Amino acid sequence: MPDVHATGGCLCGGVRYEINVPLTPVCVCHCRQCRQTSGYQLGFSNCMEEDMSFVKQGTLQWYASSEKGRRGFCNNCGSTLFWRSVDGGEMDIAAGSLDEPTGLKTEEHIFTEFKGDYYEIDDGMPQHLRGRR
Repeated sequence: MPDVHATGGCLCGGVRYEINVPLTPVCVCHCRQCRQTSGYQLGFSNCMEEDMSFVKQGTLQWYASSEKGRRGFCNNCGSTLFWRSVDGGEMDIAAGSLDEPTGLKTEEHIFTEFKGDYYEIDDGMPQHLRGRR
């Protein structure tokens, strides 16, 4: 059984997960979809899908938010939890859904050309107009 490096879940407890590898630093996404689903900018870490397991997923629902990705959320409390490519592989995990302490630090900003007009990004971290890949 692999060591558990992180745990998390939704506000109501209907979704709980475990991650058995160290997480990546937090990346903050400023795209319109992330802003709409979270109510602001969305910070996330990630791991490979096979390095994550669900302890509880009775209220987990997936929404095809674009041709490229699906968003996982709790259909009871509405918590934003995940984003994953339709091709599989990496699972982006909403940093706010991780149990604390996370030990993570924010590293960069992506899709900054779509950021809201009601805030500035002035923390000195790298900014990418689009994604980082």
